[in-house]
Amino acid sequence: IVPLTERAFTVLSHHFALNDTFNYSAWGIQKIVRRVSNRAGITQKVSPHVLRHTFAATCIKKGLNTRYLQMFLGHDHLSTTEIYLNVSPEDACAEFRKRF
Repeated sequence: IVPLTERAFTVLSHHFALNDTFNYSAWGIQKIVRRVSNRAGITQKVSPHVLRHTFAATCIKKGLNTRYLQMFLGHDHLSTTEIYLNVSPEDACAEFRKRF
């Protein structure tokens, strides 16, 4: 399962309407990600792995159920997904104040 925004779904739908295959190697995807991040003015190193990690961390920060995230990421074990549960002290305090 790969969650997509409406825009991403539209772009991919158009791509696959014209092409039956996805002829990109892992290295090709890496190059595309770097090119797009450079165009966007992002100075940090960006890779598909960094994007995956950012997606997972953002989902956690927005309160997505960890079991759903486990499914999205394709992890067999919840403990693997829990790697993304790095919570800052500020976030922990904010959550506490919100709940109490």
